[in-house]
Amino acid sequence: MILVTGGTGLVGSHLLYKLVSENVQVKAIYRRTHTLERVKHVFSYYTENHKELYDKIEWIEANLNDVPSLELAFKDIDYVYHCAAFVSFEPNKYYQLRNINIEGTANIVNLSISNNIKKLCYISSIAAIGNEPNPDQLITEQTEWNPEADNSVYAITKYGAEMEIWRGTQEGIPAVIINPGIILGPGYWKGGSSGNLFRLIHKGLKYYAPGSTGYVDVWDVCDIMFKLMQSDIINERYILISKNLSFSEFQKKIAQTLQVKPAKKEASPFILEIGWRLDWLISKLFGKRRKLSKQMAKSVRTKTIYDNSKIKDALQIEFNSIDNAIDKVSKYYLKDITKP
Repeated sequence: MILVTGGTGLVGSHLLYKLVSENVQVKAIYRRTHTLERVKHVFSYYTENHKELYDKIEWIEANLNDVPSLELAFKDIDYVYHCAAFVSFEPNKYYQLRNINIEGTANIVNLSISNNIKKLCYISSIAAIGNEPNPDQLITEQTEWNPEADNSVYAITKYGAEMEIWRGTQEGIPAVIINPGIILGPGYWKGGSSGNLFRLIHKGLKYYAPGSTGYVDVWDVCDIMFKLMQSDIINERYILISKNLSFSEFQKKIAQTLQVKPAKKEASPFILEIGWRLDWLISKLFGKRRKLSKQMAKSVRTKTIYDNSKIKDALQIEFNSIDNAIDKVSKYYLKDITKP
C-alpha cells in the first residue's frame, strides 16, 4: 500500500487521482476536513465517476509533527510519497517552516526507517538547488548550495528537509528527490499555489518582474514521480523543468489565454528594493502579512535557467508543452470562476 502526505494540496490531489486511476491501494493524510473538498473538485475535472475514485482513498487525519497519528498512517505501508510542505517566503514564518518542512520530514524519515519502507519519494523544490553567479550558466542537480548566501526561509527549510531524506538513505531507506520549478495546475487559485498567479493576472497586474525561472505542469510531476517509484532508481535527485521562461513572457502567455491585458511595466530593481522595504514597514506598523521579502525581491529580478537533461535521460521522457499547460489551467480557472 502507498501513503501520500499532503494529499489535499495541488500535487497531492493530482497524484492521488493518478494512483487510484491505476488501481493502486492508497492512504492519504489530511489535516482539516474542509480541504478534502478540494480533492473531490480536482477529481471532477477529469472524470464523471470522480466520487467512485475518491472513495477508494483511505483518509487518515494526521499532522507531520504528531507522531502517534503518523504511526497509524504508516500501518501496512510499503511506499511513501512525501508531498506535504508549508510554502511561505515570509521571514517571520521561519520557525513554522522549520517545524513542518524539516522536523516534519524528519518524522516521515524516522517512521519510514522503523516500518522498513521500500522506497520514499520527496517533493522538494528548485529553491533548494544552488545558484550560478553567471546567469547564462545552466543550473543542474550538481550546482552547489551556498548556506552563506541570502537564501529565503522557504529555500533554507526545503534544503534542510532534503538533508533529512539523505539521512534516511544512509540508514537504509531507498529514496528519490524531485526538484520541480513553479508547478502549473488547476484547482488551487489562492495562497502559495501557482493558481494564484492566474487569478492575479486575470484581475490585472501593473508590473512584471525582470527575472526568469523554470516551469513544469502538475501532470508531468505526478507522472515522473510514479515512474521513478516504479523504477530501480534510488538515492538520486532530479530537476523537473519543462521550460525556462522570463516572468514577462510567462505572464503574457497567461494574459493571452485569459483574454486580459498583460502587465506593461517592468518592476525595476529600484522599485523592488523600495517595495520590500515598504512591505516590511507596513508589516511592522499594522501587523499585515508580508507579500514581498528581501529575498523574494532579489529572486524575481534574477535570471535563472535550469537543466532538465538528467531526468529526461533517466526515464527517456519528454515534458509536456508549457503553452498547452497554461491553456489547460486557464480553461479550468475560467470554468471555476463562472460557476454559479
